[in-house]
Amino acid sequence: MRQLVALAAGSIFGLGLLVSGMTDTTKVQGWLDFFGAWDPTLAFVMGGAIVPMFFAWRWAETRKPAFAASFPTRPEARFDRRLIIGAVLFGAGWGLVGLCPGPALASLSFGGTSGFIFLVAMVVGMWLAPKAAAWLDGTGRPG
Repeated sequence: MRQLVALAAGSIFGLGLLVSGMTDTTKVQGWLDFFGAWDPTLAFVMGGAIVPMFFAWRWAETRKPAFAASFPTRPEARFDRRLIIGAVLFGAGWGLVGLCPGPALASLSFGGTSGFIFLVAMVVGMWLAPKAAAWLDGTGRPG
């Protein structure tokens, strides 16, 4: 049952990405082009995700999930060097290519070679990220 709920949630998420235009790289890049052909419509997409999630977290505090022992806890709010570096890298990739992980997966069905190349680069980056973090923190060596 849990897999069925995950499939339904993922399908709704993918459909939302498609309907909202988040899989259209030119629309995303237009959102980031403040001094050119700025397209503010993705602000509504973000608001459409942030506002309901705010209320969902509040509602979940007093509830028990139907398909799990408990809801996941909120992540700890930390504003540190790793967060800043990650945000800069994520934002640079998003701005250059116009995709983030969810839309990148959704675009595989129609993105052609460029969508696949982005996905490979994303996976390599995910593999390198813990190694780079350990090196930056001084707890390990890249490798």
